[in-house]
Amino acid sequence: MSTPAETATGPAPIRLLQQAAFVATFDRFSMSPMLVAIAHDLGAPLSAAVQAAGAYFLAYGLSQPLWGTVSDRFGRVLTMRVTLTLAGLCSIASAAAGTAVVLGVARGLAGGLFGAAYPAALIYLGDTVRADVRQRDVARLMVGVALGTALASVGAGVIADELSWRVMFVLTGLAAVVLAARLGALPEPRREHHGGSFLRPVGYVGRSPVTLFVLLCALAEGAILLGTITLLPPALEHAGASTTVAGVVTGVYGGSVFVFSAFVGRFSQRWHPARLIVLGAVAAVLACLVLTRSQGVGAGIAAAILLGLAWTAMHSTLQTWATEVLPAARATVVSFFAGSLFVGSSLAAVVASGLTDEGRYGVLFAACAALAVPLGAAAALVRSRHHAVGPATP
Repeated sequence: MSTPAETATGPAPIRLLQQAAFVATFDRFSMSPMLVAIAHDLGAPLSAAVQAAGAYFLAYGLSQPLWGTVSDRFGRVLTMRVTLTLAGLCSIASAAAGTAVVLGVARGLAGGLFGAAYPAALIYLGDTVRADVRQRDVARLMVGVALGTALASVGAGVIADELSWRVMFVLTGLAAVVLAARLGALPEPRREHHGGSFLRPVGYVGRSPVTLFVLLCALAEGAILLGTITLLPPALEHAGASTTVAGVVTGVYGGSVFVFSAFVGRFSQRWHPARLIVLGAVAAVLACLVLTRSQGVGAGIAAAILLGLAWTAMHSTLQTWATEVLPAARATVVSFFAGSLFVGSSLAAVVASGLTDEGRYGVLFAACAALAVPLGAAAALVRSRHHAVGPATP
C-alpha cells in the first residue's frame, strides 16, 4: 500500500483533499451567518430562511451512506469530481433564487451533493495511507475543515453586509467547479470490490458489533460537539453579544482546530488512540462546564478553544477508527459514520429547541457535559481493547 504522497505525480493528494474539505465546510458554514440578510432580501420570514438551511443540513447528513456505496462502486475520485461539479452548479443556482422555496430546493440539492466531499476524502486516506500513520493525515485533513469553518463564520456575514449574500454562493459554487477539475490529478486508489448489491456492505456493518459501536459514538459525538458549537452563537447573543462578535468567537473554534490538528497529528504517532479519546472527552466536558457557568464572550472564547481540542483529539481518533474497523466495507462505514454524526446533531437541535426559546442554555450545556463523560469513557475502553484489522488489498 502506498501513501498519497508516493502515488501522486501532480499536486500532493493531501493538499487536494484538504481543499475539498475546505470548500465543502465553507459552503456548509456560510449560510447561518447570512440568514437574516437572506430573509430580508427575499421578503420572507426568518423561519423560511432557517428552513432552507435545515434542508441543506438534512440532505447533507442523510446523503452520506449513499455516497459511500457509490464511491465503492464507481471510485473515490470520480465520486468527488462529479458531486463537486453538480454541487457547485446548485450553489450558483442558490444565488439566483428569488423565493425562499426555490432557495430551499437549491440548497437542499447542494447539501446532498457537497455531503460526498469529506467522506470520500476520508475514505481515500483509508485506501492509500497505512493504518499506523493514518491519523496524522486525518488530522491534516481537518485543517481544511478548520479553515472552512473559521473563514465562513467570520466572512459570510461581512460579505452579506457589504456586498450580497448571493456573492457567497457564487464564490463557493465556482470554487467547487474549479476544484472538481483539479481533482483530476488524484490517482484513483485500488480498492476491494466484492460485487453483489449495494446492500452487501451494509450487511457487513450490521454483523460487526464493534462497527455499530463506532457509529453509536459518532451519533453521540454529533449531539455533544456539533450540538454545542451550533448553540454557541445564539447563546452568546442571548447573553448580549452582537451577531458579529458571536461569529468571531465561533471563528476561534476553527482556529483552535487548525492549531490543535498539528498537535494531534504529532502525538497520534506516540499515543494510543484511547488516550486521545480521553483527552478530547475531558476537553469537551470542560468546554461545556465553562458555558454552563457563563455565556459571556470570555467564556465563549475559552469554550471554543476547548471544543477545538475536543474535535481534533476525539473526533479525529474516532474517524480514523471508522476507516480501519471494517476494511471490507470501509466506504460504507465512513459514510455511515458521517451520517450518524449529523443525525446526532439534528436530534440535539430538536431536543434543544424548547429550551433555546426559553434561553436556558446553561441547562443544555450541562446536559452535553454529562453526556460527554460516558461517551469518552466507553469509547476509550473499547478502543483500548480493539485491535485494528489491516487494510485489505486486492
